[in-house]
Amino acid sequence: MYANAVHGAKAFEHTCPVASRQISGLRASTSSAGQFAGQRLAFKAQKCKASRTAAELSVRAVKDGALLDRPLRVAVVGGGPSGACTAETLAKGGIETYLLERKMDNCKPCGGAIPLCMIDEFDLPADIIDRKVTKMKMISPSNREVDVGKTLSETEYIGMCRREVMDDFLRQRAKKNGAKIINSLFMKFERPQGEDGPYKLHFNNYDAGGKVGKPDSIEVDAVIGADGANSRVAKEIDAGEYDYAIAFQERIRIPDEKMEYYKDLAEMYVGDDVSPDFYGWVFPKYDHVAVGTGTVVNKTAIKQYQQATRDRSKDKTEGGKIIRVEAHPIPEHPRPHRCKGRVTLVGDAAGYVTKCSGEGIYFAAKSGRMAAEAIVEGSQQGKRMISEDDLRVYLDKFDKKYWATYKVLDILQKVFYRSNPAREAFVEMCESDYVQKMTFDSYLYKTVVPGNPLDDAKLLIQTVGSLLRGNALRAGAKSVSFGSRNEKVAA
Repeated sequence: MYANAVHGAKAFEHTCPVASRQISGLRASTSSAGQFAGQRLAFKAQKCKASRTAAELSVRAVKDGALLDRPLRVAVVGGGPSGACTAETLAKGGIETYLLERKMDNCKPCGGAIPLCMIDEFDLPADIIDRKVTKMKMISPSNREVDVGKTLSETEYIGMCRREVMDDFLRQRAKKNGAKIINSLFMKFERPQGEDGPYKLHFNNYDAGGKVGKPDSIEVDAVIGADGANSRVAKEIDAGEYDYAIAFQERIRIPDEKMEYYKDLAEMYVGDDVSPDFYGWVFPKYDHVAVGTGTVVNKTAIKQYQQATRDRSKDKTEGGKIIRVEAHPIPEHPRPHRCKGRVTLVGDAAGYVTKCSGEGIYFAAKSGRMAAEAIVEGSQQGKRMISEDDLRVYLDKFDKKYWATYKVLDILQKVFYRSNPAREAFVEMCESDYVQKMTFDSYLYKTVVPGNPLDDAKLLIQTVGSLLRGNALRAGAKSVSFGSRNEKVAA
């Protein structure tokens, strides 16, 4: 190990001739009772020229919990809400932080809805919010419309944002707090040579510009995978597969008079025509609307479902111009394994998207912040090496706080998205002020709101009645459009 370290030091000195090299020799322990004999070799390098690349940065093996003679170094792979919030919190907490992101102008096909609590909790500025939605129209398979939002107060709303705007803001804020952003495409990492060694990340570096990245690498103490549903970090730790939905969205610029209709209104369409297991949406943005849908069970028909969503909303969006088409996978449940060694997952990479609503932005940002807080605390603001146990503190806290939310929405999806009669019942239930208040309070403030026992009993009776009435629609189903064709509503 000593010979390898000296060889590495010479190579490092050769690549960065103005660096000062300091080798702290092996420190033998006189104790045999579980003490760590042979502490790490540390290199302390001064700043090199501006052309110095991340490949020249390296760390040495350190036992878990041991004091460091440098700040703890963490790489965050992925620069969406989860990665950016992770990087910001780490950097503010004294951690040497590297944020790797390839698509700096990424426009994920996302409805872009964020809850009210996120705006204050994550200190988002007003110009991040394109629209303040105070009304929502639920539209059943038979095109029955129910207006939702009458229980909101004057100060309550759902924020609508464009991901490319919000994500860039969060990344830039992380940078201002000390995170180093590398325009790069993560490829793989090498696991530590032994329990205490560093992780070596390999990536294509695009910081110099151009379409072809330069192979590069960096050694770090821990890795946070925030790289989405197709996470390469998750594959590196064998996190396991999960089922996923395909989300398809078109951004459409519609005439001003039609945009006026959507200025504070969002629409949700349910039915087998728009999705067999999800919903279609029309969400207002800054100067256009986002029209989209998603599905898990029939991904190959996603364009048909999108056309049906367009058909059902055509009276209000007709005459518009498509300015962008987007598609992306969305996880359906948390991965079987979210942590291994000093590597953990956050956001979509971990599978933190709720069923029924398909929401993931808040939970992405929150999971990233919670993971970073666990690292900052476990490392004593970057002064000590962390362990897998420190990362699992974040997982335990996240699961305890949000397990009930995910479970309730999973049950709702299984009950109400399984057939068109069930969807009719769902829309009918949304007329209830009690249902609206419970739903909005839970969404806006990210907590499962305890109900009133008497009202809950009434709701149960109403639900059964709605399901029975919905099943009666099978006999006399109306027609709706499916991919510009007429289909019966009933399942």
